[in-house]
Order: sequence, then structure tokens, then C-alpha cells
Amino acid sequence: MNAVAVNSLVLTACVAEIGALRYTPAGLPAIDLRLEHESTVIEAAQARQVKAALKAVAFGTVAERLAGQSMGSLWEFRGFLATPGTAKHPVLHIQEFN
Repeated sequence: MNAVAVNSLVLTACVAEIGALRYTPAGLPAIDLRLEHESTVIEAAQARQVKAALKAVAFGTVAERLAGQSMGSLWEFRGFLATPGTAKHPVLHIQEFN
């Protein structure tokens, strides 16, 4: 593949579920979340209502910051998508949020 591959996602979403702060075997803080997004987008010159739910994970200081956030809070999340192990669906790896 000659082109530079880019895997980057920016999503405004609410925290629908947030797990307990845990630690990886290497001692890195980690947290699992479920995010929900709802908006209106223009597709093929038509307004379309969009709803999406997405699993997410964060590590390190980002995980520690997310652990203190409340359910239903709205954030802009930035990160990348990866499909872990034998899973069928991608997970958003959150690298920053504000």
C-alpha cells in the first residue's frame, strides 16, 4: 500500500455507560465506556436523523479523567477505531476528549 493510511475519528457523544476504572497487567489505568450519538446530517441532499451507539475504551490519564465524568455528559471524543481480538465490531480508542 503506497498511500498513508489514516485512522482518526472525531465524535460528539454522550456517556451512556461507564465502567469502573481498572488497571491493565502492566499497571496502566483503563476504562470501558458506551457512547451514544444523535444528530441530523445531510446525505444525498436530504436531511437524515442519525443515531449511533459505540463501545469505547481509554487508557492512562485519559481513562483517569473519564472515570470522574457523569453519565449523560456530552463530549467531543478524538481517537481511532480498532477491532479487538475476535470481536466483530470496532471499538473507539479515546485519545482525548473535551
